[in-house]
Amino acid sequence: MTLENGSLLHKRYRIVECLAQGGMGSVYTAMDENLGMVVAVKENLFTTDEYSRQFRLEAVILANLRHPNLPRVSDHFSVDGQGQYLVMDFIEGEDLRERMERVGTLSEDDVITIGAAICDALTYLHTRKPPILHRDIKPGNVKIAPDGHIVLVDFGLAKVLQGNEVTTVGARAMTPGYSPPEQYGTGRTDPRTDIYSLGATLYAAITGVIPEDGLARAMDNIRLAPIRKRSPNTSRKLALTIEKAMAVDPEDRYQTAEDFKRALLESKSKTLQPVGAYHVSPPPPSASSDALTEGEVRPKKVVLPNQPQEDTPFVSPMRRQKQRESRNRRIIIGTLIGLVVVGFMASNFLAPGLIPFGAKASQTVTQNPSTNSTPTRVAGAGFIFTPTVTELVPTETPSVPPTPLGFESFQIAYASTKTGLPQIYLTDLQGNETQLTDMPNGACQPAWSPDGGRLVFVAPCKLKQDIYRRSSLYIINADGTSMQALSTVPGGDFEPDWSPDGTHIAFTSLRTGHMQIYSYDLSTGLTTRLIRTPQGQDARQPVWSPDGKQIAYALRRNGNAYQIWVMSNVGEDQQQLIRSGDQLSDTRPEWSPDGTLILFHQTPVGKNIFPNMVMYILDASTNSVTLNQGNNVDYSPDGLWLAFEVSGNHGLDVVYMTASGSDMTVLNDDSYDEFDPAWRPLLKK
Repeated sequence: MTLENGSLLHKRYRIVECLAQGGMGSVYTAMDENLGMVVAVKENLFTTDEYSRQFRLEAVILANLRHPNLPRVSDHFSVDGQGQYLVMDFIEGEDLRERMERVGTLSEDDVITIGAAICDALTYLHTRKPPILHRDIKPGNVKIAPDGHIVLVDFGLAKVLQGNEVTTVGARAMTPGYSPPEQYGTGRTDPRTDIYSLGATLYAAITGVIPEDGLARAMDNIRLAPIRKRSPNTSRKLALTIEKAMAVDPEDRYQTAEDFKRALLESKSKTLQPVGAYHVSPPPPSASSDALTEGEVRPKKVVLPNQPQEDTPFVSPMRRQKQRESRNRRIIIGTLIGLVVVGFMASNFLAPGLIPFGAKASQTVTQNPSTNSTPTRVAGAGFIFTPTVTELVPTETPSVPPTPLGFESFQIAYASTKTGLPQIYLTDLQGNETQLTDMPNGACQPAWSPDGGRLVFVAPCKLKQDIYRRSSLYIINADGTSMQALSTVPGGDFEPDWSPDGTHIAFTSLRTGHMQIYSYDLSTGLTTRLIRTPQGQDARQPVWSPDGKQIAYALRRNGNAYQIWVMSNVGEDQQQLIRSGDQLSDTRPEWSPDGTLILFHQTPVGKNIFPNMVMYILDASTNSVTLNQGNNVDYSPDGLWLAFEVSGNHGLDVVYMTASGSDMTVLNDDSYDEFDPAWRPLLKK
């Protein structure tokens, strides 16, 4: 529950405003009424006994930290039934993400200075007894104070290492691009985890591009683009230093933050400075205003994970970089063409005999629609040029190299009502879209084959519904060709999901009069009933586990509440995963690609099933946390992104965001209903 502005927390902290909010808690600015100073209050909503014990242990240790590049934790407490709280210094100024958005890429000197300052903070944390890991270093957590001082903030996910324990108890931040491979799932993290994240942060600062994700690199799905390829003017020594910090194998990275700091300084022969002495140019006054007084409200500087700002849609640094590169490419091409044209015209004026008669006759006249000036004749170049326009505008778009394999190359199939009835479309994240179906009564619920070459979908589908009666399953190639209907019987087949080995399709059917789960064998054409429940007990929404050995599904046994169950791939060993009672309904399970998590939706029984649906994460110990509002969630192939439906301004929208719940972006901002998103598997090369 978000604390209201003006409310008094713990009889001491008067809430001024909420700076950021997510599934694990919120961050507030507050006035400490005992000391008359502004503080930051970090809220943690995990209130189980284990999390409470862990919180108290780690809060005491954090409260004893004293370092010039770290905020001071001044208080910690719990409020029964509400949450746990850390109180720390509020750091004015701008964060590194804001500076990158304001000035673009940073200079080598600033990158080295920021890196050295954060290394000092990490050396201090890592050498505590017991050691402390930050585990969420990224541009948004590097603060630049009004005097240019550098501070590493946000200890909400810090982890205290006890002996040789594996860090699986505390909440983990998994920020795509900045988190190393071992930070996903249940891998062991240690001080080299923070070194990787700092290297990734410096990579983004000097190139303007979020680096390729560590997990995808570890799985050999993608390689890290060299810094000098994206920023050719960067010195070779500094580029190699940052790239070494980002090695996939921790053994190949710098083993201590002090080693990383020395390598950064030596890359440009910089002098070692005392701890706390590193400064960069201060932010402009607008970013470092005077401290808040009680009752003031600061303009929002953070795009909230669960509530993206409508006026400023998220644009990833990679996409922004591509836009800059495209603009620069047009300018360069335009300049070259301009020189050719000017030279051509000059030769025509100074030496008219040099231009063949046929070339003069082929000259074309093109009126620039943006001006009223008289057009200039251009010799067959196909470009517009007028005396009042300084930039040449090509009539044909120059060819652009294809996007490399990675996040920007992902594709999503989904249903849209662009043509009136729902049809299946395929789009990439750049907006390049293709219509795949043209069914007379509509189509929806696409699901991919594991090789990404085919889709199974449901028709007819005249509108978005919870149950599709009299529907059938169809298979189509990814380019929209070779459609075939699967053998079916009256009643209605829907909610298909393709097995990881590509041999079977599990689906929900009404052929017995109530919803049951079946499996269709693509090689033999035989259909097998996987689950048998008596009339009135519905089983639906089957989803294969990544290894193909299990199927998660939703089962309604009594009343109107569904619960999440799991069974073997042949319908045996049926087990209930979570019990939410008869007042909450759990539906639409979705496995993470590594098989360690299951997302599902939960809504109060009797409520409209879509608008009130909430997405949850379920792990092996049946702990669940709210992630975001939405429905019909689907993981990206690398497990770093989620696509799902939300109720938008014009109806249903497909959105995508990071798996940690941030950077939510609308796929297509139009007035049509769009739903049933399905990420396309990465094509094998």
